[in-house]
Amino acid sequence: MSQQLTGETTELLQAMIRNACVNDGTPDSGKEIRNADLLTTFLEGSGLDIQRFESHPGRASVVARIEGSDPNAPKLCLMGHTDVVPVSPEGWDNDPFGGELINGEVWGRGAIDMLNLTSSMAVAFRHLADSGFTPTGDLIYFGVADEEAGGTWGAEWMFEHHSDVIDADYVLTELGGWSSVDHHGHRKITINVGEKGIAWRKLRVRGTPGHGSMPWGSDNALVKAAEAVRRLASFRPATQITDIWRGQVDAMHISEEEKAVLLDPQQVWDALDAMPVEAARGCHALTHTTISPNVIHPVESQKTNVIPDVVDLVVDIRTLPGTTEDEVIAMITEALGDLAPHVEIGEAEQQAEGTQSSIETPLWDVISHQTQIAYPGAELLPGLVVGGTDARFYRQRGRIGYGAGLFSPSIDMATFGNRFHGHNERIDVESLGLATDFWLGVCQELLG
Repeated sequence: MSQQLTGETTELLQAMIRNACVNDGTPDSGKEIRNADLLTTFLEGSGLDIQRFESHPGRASVVARIEGSDPNAPKLCLMGHTDVVPVSPEGWDNDPFGGELINGEVWGRGAIDMLNLTSSMAVAFRHLADSGFTPTGDLIYFGVADEEAGGTWGAEWMFEHHSDVIDADYVLTELGGWSSVDHHGHRKITINVGEKGIAWRKLRVRGTPGHGSMPWGSDNALVKAAEAVRRLASFRPATQITDIWRGQVDAMHISEEEKAVLLDPQQVWDALDAMPVEAARGCHALTHTTISPNVIHPVESQKTNVIPDVVDLVVDIRTLPGTTEDEVIAMITEALGDLAPHVEIGEAEQQAEGTQSSIETPLWDVISHQTQIAYPGAELLPGLVVGGTDARFYRQRGRIGYGAGLFSPSIDMATFGNRFHGHNERIDVESLGLATDFWLGVCQELLG
């Protein structure tokens, strides 16, 4: 592990954290232009082709390219987003935008999601350019805005307006690279090959208006909505046992009897009930379509003394790959039961099918080989992202996309998950060095 490159990655990550590109989902938030400026300054000077794209005032993405020697050879894109989610500073032990290095860890919002990888990719990319690396196919660095709000001003906008600049046969991005050791002492490193779909829905609950002073027997839309929320939250969709889930269970540090229960659709719910909630959340999301009613509001300004006749719910639904829109509607209807006639299921607020890439690719083989350098004997474990990433925009176009990286043994799945969007987000310097070397090795082996 190069100490110089590790130091460069650490310093670049600290600067990106301090730029505080907070994306709250509104068009004028994010201000990723600050990190776009930083990355442009960092990358320029090596003879690189660097382009800037501003989809909306302040929402800038950066693309750099090392031209390949063979126009017909496969292209590789290293894609890292530059925005971060909002933060509640009172829950932190240190400044969430201080980027401080404390006891070998860089603290700050985005340290895990995903400025650590965005910075390590940039350092590896610049090092390759400085060393005169000539790839067979194009090597692209894509520092993209707006991932945290669905990519409207980032990857989606880029594919709609400048697809030729960012398109590639292979893309590597976030959510992968942590490891675990099974009962037999074998290390498994998770590389995510797919992600769940998004099917956010607005549900309009109908009632009858009246005066709030006479609620007896009223047809109160808010009361109905409350019951709809309860039913949606407690609904249990069918369990789906996939090959990815089988692999994840096989790698768990549990008994063979416990593994058998987790692979039995008739017993999974009982197993989840018996687990610590932190572990159960991930297991549940990997085996089910999830339905989370998260927002409730009246259609118009609602007075306290008026029984509401219309209330809207917004429900976050995440679907396993292969789940259809009709199946989503059927699940909502089943969950609502006899309330269904009182609820209008609106058009999707956000809609994207689940995506998954094959592991029968040269890139998968290269990743497998490169992980051996840091972890001899380690086995790659295909995983599924239960949220969303910008990789889906590539997979939807038939490209191969993996959520990759490489972390130190101190960053296992539980540690990663607890820090992701959480208080006291931080990353150890050892992981930054491992990731930088990993990107270098992958690029040189795949495109060298």
